[in-house]
Amino acid sequence: MRRLVSIQRGHMMDRGFDDIGYNFVVGADGSVWEGRGWAVVGAHARGNNHDSLGIAFMGDFTSESPSSASVSSVKLLLQSGVSEGFLHKDFTLLGHRDLGQTQCPGDKLYAEIHKLR
Repeated sequence: MRRLVSIQRGHMMDRGFDDIGYNFVVGADGSVWEGRGWAVVGAHARGNNHDSLGIAFMGDFTSESPSSASVSSVKLLLQSGVSEGFLHKDFTLLGHRDLGQTQCPGDKLYAEIHKLR
């Protein structure tokens, strides 16, 4: 929980956001925290926030794979988004690097993104 509060504080203090920029944040244990939620535009992918959903995995995935619990939770979250009408059934999954010049979300998580559907 301390890490989540630190992320929120950084978004608010360093970036001037009203709250955390992501719609959801997922921990290694599979916990899902609601940031801005489903019906609010996030602040996670400059120029692409209006038509996207920002889900952040907590961790460094440069050389470490995301936990199976976090991946399972995101699968359930995405399924819920479709069933509740917040996501189109044919949604596209992208990593932050697909929208800008960054290594985010790390090679190991990026490799998992396409398996989340």
